Amino acid sequence: MHASLLNLVLSLVVALVLHEIGHFLAARACKILVTEVGLGWGPILFGVRVRSVDYQLRLLPLGAYVRMDMNGLQRRPLNQQLFVLLAGIAVNFILAAIAWGSFFGALNLVLALWNLFPLYQQDGWKSCMVVFRSVFGGPSPVIEWSFTISAGLVGLALLVCVHFGF
Repeated sequence: MHASLLNLVLSLVVALVLHEIGHFLAARACKILVTEVGLGWGPILFGVRVRSVDYQLRLLPLGAYVRMDMNGLQRRPLNQQLFVLLAGIAVNFILAAIAWGSFFGALNLVLALWNLFPLYQQDGWKSCMVVFRSVFGGPSPVIEWSFTISAGLVGLALLVCVHFGF
C-alpha cells in the first residue's frame, strides 16, 4: 500500500475512533447507557462484549458510531445533552490544535467542522434538534423538518459552489 494512502486510512481511523471516544466518555460521565461502539459500516468482522457494551469492527472503515440510550440522553438537562453530542467535535478540535500544521491536524479540523454543520444525523444537526426541543417544549415536526431541509439545501449549495468554483 502506498505510504500516503496508508497515512490517510490510519489518520482517518484514529480521528474517527478518538471522536467517538469523546462521545463515549461524555455519555459515561453523564451516566447515559452506552450499548454499542463500532468502527465502520456493513457486515461485522469482529465483535466483543465488555461490561454490557458491544464493540464491533465492520467491513468498511468509513465511519464510526456510539449507540446510546437516546431516551436517557433526552431526559438529561440541556447542558448535558449538548456536552455528550458535542464531545466528539471537541476532541477533533483539540487534536487539530495539538497536531496543527500536519495532515492529521488538518483532517481533524475538517472532521470537526463537518460534524458541526447541521446536516441530517451529524452532531451539529442533533445539537440543534436538542435546542429546538428545549425551546419549544418538545418535538415540533414543522420546525424540525424545515430546519433539516433548509440545512440540507445550504449544504447542497455549498457543495455545488465548491465543485464549480463559485
